[in-house]
Amino acid sequence: MSITKKVSVLAVGLGMVGTLAACGSSDDGGDGSGSGGSKTVTLVSHDSWAASKDVVAAFEKNSGYKVKVLEDGDAGQAVNKAILTKDNPQGDVFFGVDNTLLSRALDNGLFQPYRAKGSDLVRPEYRADQDKHRVTPVDTGDICVNYDKAYFSRHKLTPPKTLDDLVKPEYKDLLVTENAGSSSPGLGFLLGTAAKYGDEGWEGYWKKLKANGVKVVDSWEQAYNEEFSGSAGGKKAKGDRPLVVSYASSPPVEVVYADPQPATAPTGVADGTCFRQVEYAGLLSNAKNPEGGKALLDFLLSQSFQEDMPLNMFVYPVREGAQVPEVFSKFGPQAKDPQTLDPAKIADNRDQWVKSWTSLVLK
Repeated sequence: MSITKKVSVLAVGLGMVGTLAACGSSDDGGDGSGSGGSKTVTLVSHDSWAASKDVVAAFEKNSGYKVKVLEDGDAGQAVNKAILTKDNPQGDVFFGVDNTLLSRALDNGLFQPYRAKGSDLVRPEYRADQDKHRVTPVDTGDICVNYDKAYFSRHKLTPPKTLDDLVKPEYKDLLVTENAGSSSPGLGFLLGTAAKYGDEGWEGYWKKLKANGVKVVDSWEQAYNEEFSGSAGGKKAKGDRPLVVSYASSPPVEVVYADPQPATAPTGVADGTCFRQVEYAGLLSNAKNPEGGKALLDFLLSQSFQEDMPLNMFVYPVREGAQVPEVFSKFGPQAKDPQTLDPAKIADNRDQWVKSWTSLVLK
């Protein structure tokens, strides 16, 4: 769900427009007030924000606020920049901090408290910071290894199913993953191995993975759209890695945006490799338009926005009762038993894990 980034970056990677004309690209709030005016509310996000124009237009009409979207790079990059500019923020609401980076944002005072309308309808397992309500859960997704079905069929090789499978000789030199220090899915994959093998075992696992030829690149876009042989982008780029760290919702992207649409997805998911990601939004400290920011957070939990997300950002809603399109649930079902980690454990260990991983895998 960046879920970084997130599952929604898939849409951008396949050429979708990540900015919204309906959201307004001008600095003018419509009343000559500029981005800080009361009629404009600014959403700061990673590059994978997307929503239907009519859904955003309905919010603008009902609320009286014009929405401006400021996309600010990869999820990790966007969070870091938001922290550095927290005293004079670029906008009013930040969207896209996930459970792998949440503690960094909270510890640095990025958000001010606000309990969004509809918070009581968020599924309990996705709630966080319940005592202070500094963040609002928005979406969820699973970071998982994807495989190129055609490759494994041609080579008469069974695709891997679990993390243990990935270190077997038959999968040598087949996997590409992202840098855990610069990429949200790369970090999520690292955390999934820490959850699976524990403090004493994850480094040994990565030694085996490195010996088995894992390739590390900087970003999801590079891994999925250039190195992975199973994606539309990877085919064009002549990618030669049939295994990639991506999302459980990557296969429906390959179906929805194919022309003509295939009856089955060309890619599959190794269900035993998944780590659950949850993405949050929050009202930025020192926001110039806090009332507009609160209205926008309410909108992100609304039924209309939650049901709009699956085929725009390719993530699952967190609101109880929100419906998911059949094409999305059919080709991108959530993992049945994903790895998870307590946010407090992530906070205590993330930086050291990344440092150790970097030393072990990249040097």
